Amino acid sequence: MATARTPALDALRAKALFRSILAHGPYVGLPSESDMGNSEVGHNTLGAGRIFDQGAKRIENALASGAIWGDAWKEIVAQTVGQGSTLHLIGLLSNGNVHSNTSHLSALIQRAVEEGVPHIRVHVLFDGRDVPDHTADQYIAKLEAELATFHGKADVRIASGGGRMVTTMDRYEADWRIVERGWQAHVLGTARPFTSAAEAIDTMRAETPGISDQLLPAFTVVDGEGKPAGAIQDGDCVIIFNFRGDRAMELSRAFEEGDDFEGFDRVRRPSVIFAGMTLYDGDTNVPKRRVVEPERVSSTISEYLAGSGVTQWAGAETQKFGHVTYFWNGNRSEKFDSASEVYVEVPSDRVPFNERPWMKSAETADQVIEAVRSGDFRFIRVNFAGGDMVGHTGSFESAIIAMESVDLAISRIQQAVEAASGCLMITADHGNAEDMVERDKAGDPLFRADGSPQWKTAHSTNPIPLIIADYSGRKLALADGLPKAGLANVAATIANLLGFEAPTEYDPTLLA
Repeated sequence: MATARTPALDALRAKALFRSILAHGPYVGLPSESDMGNSEVGHNTLGAGRIFDQGAKRIENALASGAIWGDAWKEIVAQTVGQGSTLHLIGLLSNGNVHSNTSHLSALIQRAVEEGVPHIRVHVLFDGRDVPDHTADQYIAKLEAELATFHGKADVRIASGGGRMVTTMDRYEADWRIVERGWQAHVLGTARPFTSAAEAIDTMRAETPGISDQLLPAFTVVDGEGKPAGAIQDGDCVIIFNFRGDRAMELSRAFEEGDDFEGFDRVRRPSVIFAGMTLYDGDTNVPKRRVVEPERVSSTISEYLAGSGVTQWAGAETQKFGHVTYFWNGNRSEKFDSASEVYVEVPSDRVPFNERPWMKSAETADQVIEAVRSGDFRFIRVNFAGGDMVGHTGSFESAIIAMESVDLAISRIQQAVEAASGCLMITADHGNAEDMVERDKAGDPLFRADGSPQWKTAHSTNPIPLIIADYSGRKLALADGLPKAGLANVAATIANLLGFEAPTEYDPTLLA
């Protein structure tokens, strides 16, 4: 972020090895150059050392081949058609291709109607992060128009909703209250009542001018008698149509876990056939049913290093802890070798990120520095959440503070690494805070009627930096060429820096 004061990063970029690499679209397994990278696919690719089909691309392949209409889908259709029950579709109403895509929702609805599912309820979560903010009303209008085409063929309605950061889509158990609000809206039908999603948006925007889509409170759509239009009942079927796992895990657990569930008081847990769009957690097999089976990621850099006797430390604050562990390890929560690996989670604050934009940068740096000084670990990996999480708020001033806080943390870590004669590598999992303004197709900034900028809350497709600062006395150099190098090249580079030849299946090293 050019506006922020970042002396540590500036000095490293000038004195150490530096180049740009790619972290979006096909370079992280997503369909096209226009697809923004995200934290899940970024860390998957960093850890895997090569590119796998990810997220939207995997779902699109399943749609093209028909694999999506397999056993789980057939079971759901048989249940709803046979019993005259309802199919509930819960997920992020977005075409951002990060957590979901509206085209996938449309395909599910279309197929369900064609196969005779009598009742369909859509429970929508508003984005405002991976797509331009304040567009929820446009997404609802488009969905309502689409649902209207099925009238007379099936009973199809929007039943509930809310903004993704306050309703349903918590992750890493940071705040179960978010999932509880979603449960009340989607399952119990007891959230604030409105006669339509459009009315909910209009009312909430009037009550809180300027409120972001991602923060719109949970609501339930009710009929003329005030009864919920789509509370989930015994015998119904439920699909979460998000394909990304981190923010779908907790709701999945609420549906699947028994009386030992401790996240919140569910009041009642309906007996339903539940499925996720794909597998969200391979270690715990959540969800047990999925309409698209995932590709397993094996031979990650962490697995390779564990097998080579390399001691490892991984840490981050809660908001990114799963990324440096689960996603980095190829969708595996458990360690490869408990004797040689240590994971440290720094609890995140439960407040809007723009209100404490420094987040846990200092505390996370403390943990990294302690690990460096201990001399116990040959490979240490860490994620600082501020550039991403605060960038998503669209608050320019807060993003500046976030980046300056991260820079200060990097400065402290750099000094510790230099004192230990180690090697410091700095990169990112995708772009975000480096571009905080919405732009038109020509790349020009967009402005509101009052002349103020339209702040950007989404990721970017920009190249990201890669810096290598070695303090061990080695003479390192970057390889020539590799103009399309990306996150997949990092694992082989790590292996080389640690004195190993990278596995042959990895993308090439960035070192000469």
